[in-house]
Amino acid sequence: MKKLIFYSFVVLLAVGATSCKTKKTAYKNAFDRAKEKEVVAPEVNTNAAEQATQPNVTVTRSTNAQVAVRKEKITPVLAADASGLRRYSVVIGSFVNQTNANVLKDKMEKNGYKVIIAQNEKQMFRVIVSSFDTKEAAAAERDSFKAKYAPDFQDIWLLERQD
Repeated sequence: MKKLIFYSFVVLLAVGATSCKTKKTAYKNAFDRAKEKEVVAPEVNTNAAEQATQPNVTVTRSTNAQVAVRKEKITPVLAADASGLRRYSVVIGSFVNQTNANVLKDKMEKNGYKVIIAQNEKQMFRVIVSSFDTKEAAAAERDSFKAKYAPDFQDIWLLERQD
């Protein structure tokens, strides 16, 4: 009888130990959920000391206090996007890693936007959701986008393309 209890205990222990293995799909599901919850925090540079270390990036404010514009030299990652890049762009994300920029681009393209990824001189990837010839049109689109996707994307900013 004691042998039967002992062997039953060993079998239960073996079954319990093998059922605790992590599955590859569990990792993939957790990664997919994390990507969906990813918070996009664009880089904002308003500190004068930081501007001194980045001479090619400047932030200016127009007479309208709501319209802040960052000036940068940028180039589109894909040559086909060059025709869609105007002087003023609405930036919804800024990444060091191009893969992260592509994830956001794919998400926004599913929502019907024609997204452009551009890279600046500091090798940052800017995710641009729309581009305009005038600052006013870009600011209006930024405000519309913020309202549509509230509370997400509240740190959207305008980029003025320098040649």
